[in-house]
Amino acid sequence: MKTANQILLRLRIWQLEIRQLEIWKDTRGQDLIEYALMAGFVAVAAGAIMPNVASSISTIFSQISSVLSSASTQS
Repeated sequence: MKTANQILLRLRIWQLEIRQLEIWKDTRGQDLIEYALMAGFVAVAAGAIMPNVASSISTIFSQISSVLSSASTQS
């Protein structure tokens, strides 16, 4: 016969497994990531085609990187 602690432990494991499945199925924010990747690809292509634009693109990505870094440290 199982003890109450074993039953509660098994119930908690099932809850965690269900939550993990919910997380894997969650697609919110996926579109934003896809658009950001596309913008990055366009910027790289533009930099390769037009070398004069490459420095401007580099500056923009550096600014984005610094904003994201500061936002991650504030969270």
